[in-house]
Amino acid sequence: MTEIEFSQESRDFLDHLRVERGLAENSISAYGRDLNRFSRFLDLSSVTLTNVTAKEMREFQNWLRAEDLSQSTINRILSALRTFFRYLSAEKGFVDPLTDLEKTRQVRRLPKALTVSEIVSMIEAAYREGEPVTIRDKALLELLYGSGARVSELVNLDLADVRQVATEGFDVQTIKLRGKGGKERIVPLGSFANAALSDYLTRVRPDLARNSSKTTPAIFLNQRGTRLSRQSAWQFVLNASKAAGITSKVSPHVFRHSYATHLLDGGADIRVVQELLGHASVTTTQIYTLITIDKVRETYSLAHPRAR
Repeated sequence: MTEIEFSQESRDFLDHLRVERGLAENSISAYGRDLNRFSRFLDLSSVTLTNVTAKEMREFQNWLRAEDLSQSTINRILSALRTFFRYLSAEKGFVDPLTDLEKTRQVRRLPKALTVSEIVSMIEAAYREGEPVTIRDKALLELLYGSGARVSELVNLDLADVRQVATEGFDVQTIKLRGKGGKERIVPLGSFANAALSDYLTRVRPDLARNSSKTTPAIFLNQRGTRLSRQSAWQFVLNASKAAGITSKVSPHVFRHSYATHLLDGGADIRVVQELLGHASVTTTQIYTLITIDKVRETYSLAHPRAR
């Protein structure tokens, strides 16, 4: 077989993901990080890509374990490499060395969800008296919880993505989110999220927009008047968590978990929750039902006289 250069093939593969599969830049960056990790292993092992076999892949798996990575992270890296090798197989006739490598099953962990009172305390803590710009931070948190959006979806929102939809008897405020693979979905906003967003757009965004010489359609702006970054949005959540005295680990994605869990707790149909979250398969959404079942089991065991 002709020698295959890893660096060139990995660049071509990432271009393939970007152009032909239309993956988001965040997903492409994740693939790139996983490929770079494999590249470091090949360099340390003095093995070329052409000579990689199942033996080297088992050694790579052990190398990842020695890096003290979780099994879920290792499985994700191997999944990225499976996609890479399938691409090489189709384009170069490359034999996939992962074909006979058994995937290690991981313990299925339930996503962490905050209570409603914890969510409310964080949203209220995001706003600081005398700092008008924190009206933006509060609006961001309200939308995280009120829409179930990923943080990347919120920072990519444009003004044109907010609109009212007429229904029978009243209008509903909605936002258009662009999820993984460029898939779009329309999500309704509740009164709290709608009020917080309106407050920000009226009182704060115009002042932030004047800080830039260029006009931007972005809803959430930084102090320079340009689109807010994912990193800044993360920091707003961490700041609010600290201010509210939340000791458990909190991230923007925890708001998404909480959104789904609270919807199901309230009796929402799982297919509706799947649509709101933008999951391609209901199987992904079903993990949240395990949380509610766990709560039911706990309540039963504590409350029923003959449960134990």
